[in-house]
Amino acid sequence: MPRDKNTPSILEANILFLFIALLLLTLGARAQYKEIYTGLLITEYLIIFMPILLFLKLNNYSISHTFRLNKVNFKQILLTILIVLSSYPVAVFFNFIGLTLLNRFTQIRPNPIPIPSNPREYILGFLIIALTPGICEEVMFRGLIMTSYDSFGRKKAIIYSAILFGIFHFNAQNLLGPIYLGLLFGIIAYKTDSIYPTIIGHTANNTIALTIGYFATRAEQIVELNMENINMPEMGEMVAAFFGLGVLALIFGFVSFKLIRLMPTRENNEVLEINTFIQGENLLEDLDNKKGMSIMEAFPIFIVMIIFIIWNYKFLFI
Repeated sequence: MPRDKNTPSILEANILFLFIALLLLTLGARAQYKEIYTGLLITEYLIIFMPILLFLKLNNYSISHTFRLNKVNFKQILLTILIVLSSYPVAVFFNFIGLTLLNRFTQIRPNPIPIPSNPREYILGFLIIALTPGICEEVMFRGLIMTSYDSFGRKKAIIYSAILFGIFHFNAQNLLGPIYLGLLFGIIAYKTDSIYPTIIGHTANNTIALTIGYFATRAEQIVELNMENINMPEMGEMVAAFFGLGVLALIFGFVSFKLIRLMPTRENNEVLEINTFIQGENLLEDLDNKKGMSIMEAFPIFIVMIIFIIWNYKFLFI
């Protein structure tokens, strides 16, 4: 698939990804350390959203095409929400696998994102922790990056953007879940040819996590539990949890698979390729037939991956 001249090149998208990642880990981290909610707003809108928008405007790239600003219908929105609801246990299972592996080498750290303890904090959390990343991060990953990667073919664009989405969280404890969700959001974006369902889906996923945390905190306040230090369960409990979560993941994963198949597709000529991706048919053959990144294109991603490793080493082991 040739590159669309109305959108950024792969190299441009990767350099911008590196630039934003550096801003995130310096200015963004500093702003969040001073005051978490204000810091998150600065991170999402000033560090992620604005540079992308300015880059597109200054280079006369099509914002509507790059961001996939196309209309969707009620059925697509409803199916997206149902897909996210059914996919949440699967993402939790993948993160549980990651946590189990990490726990063999280091102590698991608490999530730095604040959990609301009252209705006011919950509303504030929805606006800043759920909705804001839903908008800004989808603009970046299902907009800029996935559109720029279109020349690889849709399957590679979905996979690569999902991996970068996971890495961009810069948290090895929360890596596999976001990658899985990134795959789902990528498929939804291509099937609907719109970013709006993925914004809704991303927001819904964050809202689920926020809501679970909120009620868990309320329960903690009632029974006066202390959950400052997170201790992983014993081996027998971990095995039981693994199989229990695994069964739930299989069930809900199957449901989400069926729901994705029901998603109306905007363009009929895209149905076969995306449905083939979902089913896994000829996936390896397709990946082999599409061109890969050049060394120059891959270099910014390589730098980000090195930074990811160093950042998590310092966070988890030092």
